[in-house]
Amino acid sequence: RLYQIPFEMPDCEGESGTRTLHLIGDFSAPAEFFVTLGVFCFLYAMVALVLYLRFHSLYSENKKLPMADFCVTVCFTFFWLVAAAAWGKGLSDVKAATRPSSLIAAMAVCQGEEVVCDVGTTPAMGLANISVVR
Repeated sequence: RLYQIPFEMPDCEGESGTRTLHLIGDFSAPAEFFVTLGVFCFLYAMVALVLYLRFHSLYSENKKLPMADFCVTVCFTFFWLVAAAAWGKGLSDVKAATRPSSLIAAMAVCQGEEVVCDVGTTPAMGLANISVVR
């Protein structure tokens, strides 16, 4: 929800005034889908672990239970792939929206011919990239 993040920009009209701008974009849906699916996968893994360890005889005697377990695992695997792809796309959109050159281009004060705008530091996205790889 980048639109909730404000940042200050010098006002072109006044010497000491500033204007509050907000980033553009809401990329929370892919992240929420990724996290929700991860929680559901964890909960299912805990239930399956209890079933395998505590009720092993029930699992081995009933022929439908292993097939149902297999089908649920295949569904979770497919949705995990979809969620990882969605989160990867969401992350690339967040990177594009927060790219320093994009932010400078959106600031009216930086559009003057004699004005030099500097971004300072580039945002660190290493941990976000790792979250997509996992």
